[in-house]
Amino acid sequence: MIIKLSDLKLGQSAKIIGFEAMGAACRQKMFAYGLLPGSEITLVRLAPLGDPMQLSLAGDIMLSIRKSEGHNVTVELA
Repeated sequence: MIIKLSDLKLGQSAKIIGFEAMGAACRQKMFAYGLLPGSEITLVRLAPLGDPMQLSLAGDIMLSIRKSEGHNVTVELA
């Protein structure tokens, strides 16, 4: 099932497929974070108001991003 990264539920894992409607600077920032097509991610935690999202990347890297950034990332549920 293909969804947006911002739509992941707590504990769900997914593989990054691609990026949509994202400027070059924002895409470069995602690549610098390690969010590359094919990367495995898991939603670990949400802030009390639901934003930002804390992700586990490759099982050992923790990363927080805004839901607005995650809305432009397409993922496939594991």
